[in-house]
Amino acid sequence: MKLAIGNDHVAVEMKQEIKAYLEGKGIEVIDVGTNSTERFNYPVSGYKVAKMVAAGEVDGGVLICGTGVGISLAANKVRGIRACVCSDPYTAKLSKQHKHHCLRRAGDRHRDGQDDRRRVARRGI
Repeated sequence: MKLAIGNDHVAVEMKQEIKAYLEGKGIEVIDVGTNSTERFNYPVSGYKVAKMVAAGEVDGGVLICGTGVGISLAANKVRGIRACVCSDPYTAKLSKQHKHHCLRRAGDRHRDGQDDRRRVARRGI
């Protein structure tokens, strides 16, 4: 499995945690987000991840910004993409089962804790 991950400047630490977790599970992760805490325009990485998913270059994507709402809106501008906010494992699981969402997003400002972040990532795969 291959996933793309994108983020803004607020979510650098969370992206690194999720990326390491996914790679530890044997998933290839293509990182198109920023690694800097300097201001970064989240639609850039949201759009890149969405285009990769829509083109079939990756199997899915993870989007992370302060709340997750803005980056999801940017991704949903790409035809065929359905990105949604998943702040807990249950929502991530149901979004995949019932809505066939191909992108998951999390908000770094929610500070769910590392275990919840990993469960959200796992349920969304």
